[in-house]
Amino acid sequence: MSGIHPSAIIEDGAQIGEGCIIGPFCFVGSQVKLGDGVELKSHVVVTGDTRIGDESVIFNFSVIGEIPQDLKFGGEDTRLEIGKRNRIREHVTVNTGTEGGGGVTRIGDDCLLMAGVHVAHDVQIGNRVIMVNHAGAAGHCVIEDDVIVGGISGLHQWVRVGRGAIIGALTMVANDVIPYGLVQAPRGELDGLNLVGLKRRGVSREDISALRAAFRELSTGDGTFMERAHRVGADNESEYVQRIVDFVTGQSDRSFLTPRK
Repeated sequence: MSGIHPSAIIEDGAQIGEGCIIGPFCFVGSQVKLGDGVELKSHVVVTGDTRIGDESVIFNFSVIGEIPQDLKFGGEDTRLEIGKRNRIREHVTVNTGTEGGGGVTRIGDDCLLMAGVHVAHDVQIGNRVIMVNHAGAAGHCVIEDDVIVGGISGLHQWVRVGRGAIIGALTMVANDVIPYGLVQAPRGELDGLNLVGLKRRGVSREDISALRAAFRELSTGDGTFMERAHRVGADNESEYVQRIVDFVTGQSDRSFLTPRK
């Protein structure tokens, strides 16, 4: 029941779900598994050990599941997992993982990767993430749920971006971004909270007030950034504030973008 154009190449072993549409001049490799209702527009390459969830759509000239751009990669078996209902626009590249990074690159559900986006090896992307045109995530980055990465922005390898954060356009992010943070400026400065995103998601006024107070404490309180985060966690019961505290006190391979005083 799948619609496969006569010019498409489907290698033996590929698994194609029901109702898939594979357009002209697409290539689907032998290890690929496409869920039900996946659509490849035209001139799309899906290769490697790659799984794509139901109802995802991949637009023209994207290359999904190619080997990492990592000189240490030696051809070991690694994979790419993409969830359901994703929209991957033109000229997007997503690489498989590396042995040193856990072996798998993951993208969650309901994400939008706009034209020219690059997702490198071992990146972990949550649900409902938007990466705007020509944004890039280097190896091992973690992007949690509901994040927006602005156009022509880049995330340094190993950077974590917390849930609900927003990265402005033309921004280089070299350190971790707290949940619900607002980052902008060419060198990536933590400039406040993503209040617009919080309101759009229906976060209560009480929780937004608690986040504002926590951000002020993180910005101007006594002690180190880590000490201030522990103090905020002890003094506040908001689940949104607690996510920031858990993020800051969790495992990281980078330092943090800290609020400007």
